[in-house]
Amino acid sequence: MSTPAHPTAAVAETASPGAETASPGKGALSPRRRWAVLAVILSADVLDLLDATITNIAAPTIADDLHGGEPLIQWLGAGYALALGVLLVVGGRLGDRYGRRRLFLIGITGFTLASIACGLAVTPASIVIARLLQGAFGALLIPQGFGILGSVFPRDQIGKAFSAFAPVMGISAVGGPIMAGFLIEADLAGLGWRSMFLINIVLGGLAILAAVKLLPKDTGDPATTVDGVGSGLLAAAMLGLIFGLIDGSANGWGLLPVLSVAGGAAFFGLFCRRQHTAAAPLIKPSLLRNRGFTSGLVLGVAFFAAVSGLLYVLSLYVQNGLGHPPLKTALGLTPVAVGIVIASIASYRLIGRLGRDLVLIGLLITLAGTGWLLVLVLSAGTSVGPWALVPPVLIIGLGMGTCFGTIYDVTIGDIAPEEAGSAGGSLSAVQQLANALGAAAVTTVYFNTLATGGQTRAVIWSLALVAAVTAVSCCLVRLLPRRARPQGHH
Repeated sequence: MSTPAHPTAAVAETASPGAETASPGKGALSPRRRWAVLAVILSADVLDLLDATITNIAAPTIADDLHGGEPLIQWLGAGYALALGVLLVVGGRLGDRYGRRRLFLIGITGFTLASIACGLAVTPASIVIARLLQGAFGALLIPQGFGILGSVFPRDQIGKAFSAFAPVMGISAVGGPIMAGFLIEADLAGLGWRSMFLINIVLGGLAILAAVKLLPKDTGDPATTVDGVGSGLLAAAMLGLIFGLIDGSANGWGLLPVLSVAGGAAFFGLFCRRQHTAAAPLIKPSLLRNRGFTSGLVLGVAFFAAVSGLLYVLSLYVQNGLGHPPLKTALGLTPVAVGIVIASIASYRLIGRLGRDLVLIGLLITLAGTGWLLVLVLSAGTSVGPWALVPPVLIIGLGMGTCFGTIYDVTIGDIAPEEAGSAGGSLSAVQQLANALGAAAVTTVYFNTLATGGQTRAVIWSLALVAAVTAVSCCLVRLLPRRARPQGHH
């Protein structure tokens, strides 16, 4: 599962100057056309966020229907975020090189076709491949949005345009799982869970038509370089790690999963070496020499992995442990998204004054909510009433929302202005990769314990792992820069 934080803004900073000058002048479009372009960009981001979150609710139903078992539940959450994270920075640079409009159209068309493939899948392998393709095309699509908006909106209006993203993404984060639960239970035309993906025939089709008609043409900058070797090494590393975790939890820790994890670690070492030798590395070596940046990178990986796994396990616990159907599960977990939205808005106003202290506050709130939930499960097991979950789940959402934007705002607080684009794109990609790794790692603990200790013990151990990782993250806060980068400069 992907956490609802969205990477578009940070990835947009990877745009090259040449790409922007190749775009039409900001006065070339009428005000009405500019806002129509914004609507197209928003629709694509909504599609991405909806499809990133729906499998959190639908995974048990899909796995049961396709007889995929525990591995399919894990891959449905990890596969999409894996492909998105590996290719996110590459997608931004391809847009710079070949034109953002062209990459946007390729991305939205491929995303729609991959959604159809998900809806028509008849085997576990086919839907996993389709989810990987969804994430890959999403990585081509999402980075183009803010770059396109920056080329058509005057500087004095761009802030107003960007401000539309927070409420729209918030509504989508709340509405996505609820829509998934409703469509599963409504069983429209006997399609069940498949309608969640096939609805993109309409939504994606409309977005494609609007993009063809409204998005301005641009030529890109052929001088922009793309590090395909580095991206390939990163993909091999993450695939090895995630496959090993999932296969090990499902089939036991024999030779194959151990070799897979070891191979993933080796490829990651090669990827790190590549960052020091490539002409245009995905992460600038100078960033890795910055203590505040590297500390924030480690903290972000740990926190986003932990909460991504937590949300997935929560859904499994409510459906498989408490016996609630998908729609009731989605409604029961809505306080998480509500808390994220509320805290994200409040944090935007507080980050300039509190700096890294706000990150610590968010981590402690998350830890408190996780601890409350742990005590609840310890005392009541699988007899927890639906209303009893609301307070701890809301608190977890408030903690997550406090951290989502502030961790990376603080992480880039003392980097050089010319490094901001690389830092922002790298951190956004790392967040998605952490989502994939967390979904695999925490659910591995859950399913391993489930096989021997039952539902209650599986949830307890999963929550304990999340709490431990969050507590360790608190210790890293003092290594971050004291202040966030001034708003409007990143």
